[in-house]
Amino acid sequence: MSSQHQQQQQHQPAPSPSALSTAHQTLFTAGLAQRRAVAGSSFVDAALSNGSSSFARPMQELVTEFCWGSVWTRPGLELKTRSLLNIAMLCALNRSTELAVHTRGALRNGASEVEIRETILQAAVYCGMPAGMEGFKVAERVLNEWKKEHNITGEVLGSEGKTQAETDDHYRDVGLEDRIHDDI
Repeated sequence: MSSQHQQQQQHQPAPSPSALSTAHQTLFTAGLAQRRAVAGSSFVDAALSNGSSSFARPMQELVTEFCWGSVWTRPGLELKTRSLLNIAMLCALNRSTELAVHTRGALRNGASEVEIRETILQAAVYCGMPAGMEGFKVAERVLNEWKKEHNITGEVLGSEGKTQAETDDHYRDVGLEDRIHDDI
């Protein structure tokens, strides 16, 4: 940063409380809309209600403004990609509650069952099998709930509409039942 730019910044007055309030409200409003789109209104309403005490409310405001209003609304990554990244990170951190929320969000954002599975497999290799096993339990529970809610009998295809067979065209997953045979 140039010294001239630093001098200009030093002489600028701090934003007024009114301007800061407007900025916070703008981020909160954008974040609330994004949070509802990804996590669902019922989840968000419950989170805001549960976090409505004078002690907990600032955390809900921070999450809504910063996480959802500042980061999730940025250009550069599709919402599905952001969801899959969160699945990997939450799996690594072993945060089952948030992992369930973001697995459902990934489905809302067009992720397929295969993409969710592969994201957790990738995370498990780098963060450990116990985290991966827990991630699979959580994701499978959410997938089963999603299928029941949306009357889906097969696999969740996502926005591309591809089945596992189509995505595994160049790679055949050797299942447990295949591993007991000597001809592999």
